[in-house]
Amino acid sequence: MNIKHRKLLPQDNAAMAELIRYNLKANGLDIPGTVYFDEIIYHLTDFYDERPEKRVYFVLTDDEDRVLGGIGLAEFPDIDGCAELQKLYLADEVKGRGLGYALIDLLEKEALEMGYSKMYLETHTNLQTAIHVYEKAGYIEIPRPESVMHGTMNKFYLKNL
Repeated sequence: MNIKHRKLLPQDNAAMAELIRYNLKANGLDIPGTVYFDEIIYHLTDFYDERPEKRVYFVLTDDEDRVLGGIGLAEFPDIDGCAELQKLYLADEVKGRGLGYALIDLLEKEALEMGYSKMYLETHTNLQTAIHVYEKAGYIEIPRPESVMHGTMNKFYLKNL
């Protein structure tokens, strides 16, 4: 299987929403205070296309253009020069291949090109594999910022780019 990345397209919205909800449910996070209940996951292009100079979302696809994962960034107003790494999810069939690291690297390069100097993210202790990936990618745990959107999230990280 040949895996490539590209920017999110409107026809990808439903597949990404399904992938996000599947992963959250599989990790016991299909609960209030997570993105699981956010209507925006069904319309990701609306959010990311609204400010393309400050936001972007990439998807991973196979030879048949099936969506196998995604990752995004948007401005994080609590910290100067900071973007938030958002919605990194992969299909089970491609986990364990280093694609999470590749997506993070792609996103960090894009963030630098957009003028960001830091990257923030929030996650949950249920997502131990994600935490391992983030820490191995150089993210350092920080105290909870004041404006956390998803109240159930309980782990917060920052990286200087």
